[in-house]
Amino acid sequence: MARLTAGITTSHVPAIGAAIDLGKTQEPYWKPLFDGYEFSKKWMTENMPDVVFLVYNDHASAFDLSNIPTFAIGCGESYESTDEGWGPRPIPTVKGAPELAWHIRQSVIQDDFDLTTVSEMTVDHGFTVPLSLLFGQPAEWPCLVIPFAVNVIVYPPPSGRRCYELGKSIRAAIESFDADLNVQIWGTGGMSHQLQGPRAGLINTDFDMKYFDDLINNPDKLADMPHIDYQREAGSEGIELVMWLIMRGAMDEKVREIHRHYHVPASSTAVGHLILENG
Repeated sequence: MARLTAGITTSHVPAIGAAIDLGKTQEPYWKPLFDGYEFSKKWMTENMPDVVFLVYNDHASAFDLSNIPTFAIGCGESYESTDEGWGPRPIPTVKGAPELAWHIRQSVIQDDFDLTTVSEMTVDHGFTVPLSLLFGQPAEWPCLVIPFAVNVIVYPPPSGRRCYELGKSIRAAIESFDADLNVQIWGTGGMSHQLQGPRAGLINTDFDMKYFDDLINNPDKLADMPHIDYQREAGSEGIELVMWLIMRGAMDEKVREIHRHYHVPASSTAVGHLILENG
């Protein structure tokens, strides 16, 4: 049977992708951020999954106001980088895992979570930047990837509790799939940041550090955090952190922290990253 072996969180700032693509990772502004992922890239080579289940949010690329799914699973064969205004990123085509994706879809819907099924779509920085941070710039991605898009753009986003319980359902689905697959689940977005209004540029390091600790040791408490607390403490875009709860819900109650990285700022955003293993 398939097994879920690790959970990863990482921010997905678009400027990070541009820094990688333009060869700026060693410049003084960017080097401290990318240094924090050197351990992770080595760890990935030693713990390479067959499939990554990647939880992210679309930024009005594949979805817009005419179509806003709360949860959407990619069941296609492959996905191309979208043009977000400066051309598609120069990265390999992402190969999907349709058989596993369709199995997860069926299992999770039967657990009473409504999913939108997407067979064709492009993917933006929310999806591609995490791949680049963990895998670098390969000629082709070293594993298959299932996109799982969550609406955190148009109110209301799903609650933390719903995301946390959804993670549990996703894990059960993965582990009921009849194939010997090593699967990782990644939760992306965050940490504290706000991109507009009088609080633009908000960074709340105290909140971010507490969120790290509670995600690892007390996720059930985080699952009950209301949306307004994210807005107040982490800024309007801090709500992306509910996607980390999908990852955490899929992991064991007790997890081991393998690596933690935090950097401020990256284009007005607090960047956070964790690697967790079960047990």
